[in-house]
Amino acid sequence: MSEAPPPPKHGVPHETVAAVDLGSNSFHMIVARIDDGHMQIVDRLKESVRLGEGLTPDRLLLPEVAERALACLERFGQRLSEFPLGSVRAVGTNTLRQVRPESGFIERAEAALGHPIDIIAGREEARLIYLGVAHGLAAGSERRLVVDIGGGSTEIIVGQEFSAQLRESLHMGCVSMSLRYFVDGRVSAKAMEKAQLAGAIEVRPVREIFRQAGWQTAVGSSGTIKAIAAVVEAEGWSENGISAAALKRLRDALVGAGRVASLALKGLPEERKPVLAGGVAVLRAVFQTLDIKHMQVSDYALREGLVYEMMGRHGHADVRERTVLTLSRQFQLDQAHGRRVQATALGLYRQVAASWGLADPSHPRMLAWAARLHEIGLMVAHSQYQKHGAYLLRNADLAGFTRQEQAVLAALVLGHRRKFPSQEFAGLPPGIRDCARRLCVILRLAVLLRRGRSTTNRPRPTLRVDGDTLSLVFPDEWLIQHPLNLLELEREAELLKSAGISLGFQ
Repeated sequence: MSEAPPPPKHGVPHETVAAVDLGSNSFHMIVARIDDGHMQIVDRLKESVRLGEGLTPDRLLLPEVAERALACLERFGQRLSEFPLGSVRAVGTNTLRQVRPESGFIERAEAALGHPIDIIAGREEARLIYLGVAHGLAAGSERRLVVDIGGGSTEIIVGQEFSAQLRESLHMGCVSMSLRYFVDGRVSAKAMEKAQLAGAIEVRPVREIFRQAGWQTAVGSSGTIKAIAAVVEAEGWSENGISAAALKRLRDALVGAGRVASLALKGLPEERKPVLAGGVAVLRAVFQTLDIKHMQVSDYALREGLVYEMMGRHGHADVRERTVLTLSRQFQLDQAHGRRVQATALGLYRQVAASWGLADPSHPRMLAWAARLHEIGLMVAHSQYQKHGAYLLRNADLAGFTRQEQAVLAALVLGHRRKFPSQEFAGLPPGIRDCARRLCVILRLAVLLRRGRSTTNRPRPTLRVDGDTLSLVFPDEWLIQHPLNLLELEREAELLKSAGISLGFQ
């Protein structure tokens, strides 16, 4: 959701799209052509940035690591300079989830790349990984366990066909584990044992759920797992993937070498050495706790999942819509009332979109979803339910939504009644705060106009805006005939006045 960018081309998918995965170890980019619903990858770029090693205890990035990352993004940006808005999806994962927003790194990164960057939650990352892996496998109906080891997190998923049914993101990765247990590249039997135990502890809370999920095949994705597979296959220890026995032989080879720099293994790229020990420890912990005997390897992962997600959204299969519908059912929302508020909100939006610079296609979607979910907090308590709803939307795992989108949804729901939460909008990134604030004003008016919950009384006022000055014009005599609405509008005008917004009506 951006401030008011040039309207992108839409109606059909872009012929060429790109996906950028900003991981804790490496940055990846793929460029793909979309032809009749099929993806053909035409270009791949990858750089080992090791962003995770630059994260300080106070959640800032070391300057040299930040500059390394920005230089990489500038190179990616050169490749993407001719791509139109909406044809590139870039996401940040574990390390960028932790970086403090006020550091300004994301804004600098977006400027370097030339396209927006979404920060996604761990379970959303898991869903997208599964989507990519599933499209890269032969068609089949068996249940699959998918494991992806990143630099700072490990995602494990159980799914069937293209649907992820169990998703978990664990706080361990090849970079974080290597930094913690294998300092300066030294590998001992004791350090390896400690690292594997630490990994087992991370898996333990979900171990039984995943063991009993009934999966038939295990599939690994990510650079770490592909590198391990390349080594064990090149050394002749395993065929068609990674066996438990081959993984143990690799572990023993690491301990025997004593230092990562001393390793002389076939198929091992030089840039993978610094994080190999941590990756092996994580994978062995997963193998042992989930009782994996053999794991095949997928070339597809998060970035391919991003492309298929973009294709799905263009094809009207937006998973976010399903998420909103599921939430509406789970929290027993009055869906008919939500749709009426949505219709009123979108009617007002269309009247002011041009004047207020609300040109991005995400604006009406976010407004519609907020309208349908504005009462979600009622399941917690009626008193201050807008606060409960905002908390749920900000912190829940919402499939398909980025963290920024969740923050906007939460702000809209928080602000749909009572005191206008100016500070909530001030805390949003500069590029979206003004648009989100204006969407909230529209939602407030729609909720107010539909407060009686009537299916027949449908006020259709004309809304005019000039900056923060609003004017609602009702049909002749309507306000006189509806004194409760008039009183509510007077109270709303006072609430908005405290936020610097002037509301008039007649």
